[in-house]
Amino acid sequence: MSRRAVHQVLATLSYGDAIGHEVLGIQRVLREAGYESDIFVETADARLESRTYDFRDLLDASHPENLLIHHFSIGSRASRVAFALPDRMTLVYHNITPPEYFVGVHEQLVTLCYHGRRELAAYADRVVLALGDSEFNRQELEAAGFPRTGVLPVVPSFAHLDVEPHRFFTAAFDDDRTNVIFVGRVIPNKKIEDVIRAFAAYQSRFNPRSRLLFVGGYSAFEQYFAMLQRLVRALGVRDVHFLGHVTNEELRSVYELADVFLCASEHEGFCVPLVEAFHMGVPVLAYAASAVPATMDGAGVLYDTKDPLRVAALIDAVAGDAALADRIVAAQDAALARLVGRDFGRLLLDFVDRSFAVEPAPEAAVTFDFWHQYEQRERLDEIRQYRPSLYQALPLPPPGAADPEA
Repeated sequence: MSRRAVHQVLATLSYGDAIGHEVLGIQRVLREAGYESDIFVETADARLESRTYDFRDLLDASHPENLLIHHFSIGSRASRVAFALPDRMTLVYHNITPPEYFVGVHEQLVTLCYHGRRELAAYADRVVLALGDSEFNRQELEAAGFPRTGVLPVVPSFAHLDVEPHRFFTAAFDDDRTNVIFVGRVIPNKKIEDVIRAFAAYQSRFNPRSRLLFVGGYSAFEQYFAMLQRLVRALGVRDVHFLGHVTNEELRSVYELADVFLCASEHEGFCVPLVEAFHMGVPVLAYAASAVPATMDGAGVLYDTKDPLRVAALIDAVAGDAALADRIVAAQDAALARLVGRDFGRLLLDFVDRSFAVEPAPEAAVTFDFWHQYEQRERLDEIRQYRPSLYQALPLPPPGAADPEA
């Protein structure tokens, strides 16, 4: 008799990010253990589409004896379909940024984050087990009312950094300047402005021959990006470079050029670039907020001040003392060894066994016309895709009606 299936569902499978790596790693462990295991998504990176199924195909794969691992993000059609199915469900929570960070910068994301955090609570009675990918996220699940929680840790892959550095990119920044870097999306919760203020104090008070390199896209956050550029001009700080998205070879170059990794983020569910910097031997200074202290695991340098001059003094202490930097890197190496030494496969399979051992949740409480509304939405999508002019001619919804794209 074949084993029960354990499938995964999520809104988007991206290439090269922490969640995508985890999803593929989960599938590999499950298949090696003998489970049938597929990945169902709304969208996927073109490089990964062949490894996924459309979330609507989940209706045919669904069975009350199966387990569905649901990677929860900012609400999605895939999530709502999964909620209504009879499969047992284990939720993996990757964190939703509090909406207040996006007020005045990205109003649509304010709404999505607000509703996503509210929607999360609806799963407390639906799932048999809820897992955070960090202790910080597990605590959020517990606070949201989930009775059975655990931690399925992020075990990042560094394969994308096992490449040759970009020769010309390296040459552009390889000089006697001290390079301070930050890697991550240019979005408000990362508090890029605090990095800029601290660097401005460092450059003006301690080391005029210094440079600040940001790696990360700002798509959909152009307004915030413009605010940051105005701040750079207002402070008169020099040699600040926003590099945007870079190739793996260019990213390798940035890490090799770096003297200090400076993180001022106020909200992180894990923060993979911190451990990327560990892997690359770059001393890390990070603001002690949300999941960052747990991710650092006693390594690096944590700070709890917003005073740019005090942070600048920390940068100078680390960048100006090779012996101190070496001690920091040695502690980071030990923390990284603890992280990658975890038996992710065994832990995952233990959680799967626990999920099958728990009595299944009652049938999901969805409205009587849920599947009718689902079919109507599918028809609307077909019209939009194949008859766009007719779709444009449809009447607008009345004021106050639900967003048809939600």
